[in-house]
Amino acid sequence: MEVIKTILTIIQLLIGVALIVVIMFQSGKGSGLSGAIGGGNDSYSFKAKAKTMDAMLTRWTKWVALAFVLLTFALNLF
Repeated sequence: MEVIKTILTIIQLLIGVALIVVIMFQSGKGSGLSGAIGGGNDSYSFKAKAKTMDAMLTRWTKWVALAFVLLTFALNLF
């Protein structure tokens, strides 16, 4: 039983690090005051990139966070 708990704890640690990395790679959703003054990210190339990389990172964030939560519940049962 302790071996399973140790393995799940190591997996949770790795998933936690992966969650941090995926979140840190995402770009900010709002450009704040600088975007309001300078026009910001209204170009076509920025919008096209937002639909590829940011969309993929958003999907990965959801799945990694779900795995983290489910693994937390599983560890709580042991």
